[in-house]
Amino acid sequence: MSHVHAHAPHELTEAGEETSDRPARAERLPELGAVLLLSLTTLATAWSGYQAALWSGDQSQHYARASAVRVKGQQQAAAAGQTRIDDLLNFNGWLNARQAGQRSLATVYERRFRAEFVPAFRAWLAQRPFTNPRAIPGPLYMPQYRLAQTARAAALDAQADTLYREGTEAKSNDDKYILSTVFFAAVLFFAGISLRLLWRPLRLAVLGLGAAMLILGAGFVLSLPVA
Repeated sequence: MSHVHAHAPHELTEAGEETSDRPARAERLPELGAVLLLSLTTLATAWSGYQAALWSGDQSQHYARASAVRVKGQQQAAAAGQTRIDDLLNFNGWLNARQAGQRSLATVYERRFRAEFVPAFRAWLAQRPFTNPRAIPGPLYMPQYRLAQTARAAALDAQADTLYREGTEAKSNDDKYILSTVFFAAVLFFAGISLRLLWRPLRLAVLGLGAAMLILGAGFVLSLPVA
């Protein structure tokens, strides 16, 4: 019995191979897109976490420095209060000695006046306070009475306020970087689930949504300051 060999036409064979290759290529593109999304999102998430950690450390440092400077300011303010009491006691001693006619004792008190107190004391005497009813009650209320410790306390308080504001800004940046990871987590979810979807239109829609979330998150991160 003779065997009959049937050969398929060359054109039909090539057409069959092309039609089988096209679905394979069409499937590879969404998979490549998903892998690309996963890679970019992983990098963006790592960067956001790194920046959030830096800003968190910056916040802690600024708050700690603000507290330390604030304590120094309070120490200067307390020292200024003690100095003011000393000036008041010496002035009251001088005033009592003068009223009692004890000029030598008044001179002793006057020599004890601090250098910062002397300009205010002389300006007060220039008003003729013992005969002028409109004179300022005492040297401590004169504009010339200034304490270096009070000025240092004010400067330290201002510095502490600045450090605290910088710490608050650092905390805000930390929170924003953490918020950006929410976008990236959504991208990871959409990119991962797209690999399990068999219906191609749905897969492309999910990948498009993930890409949009990645663009939004990346734009938000690029608008933030870098630590």
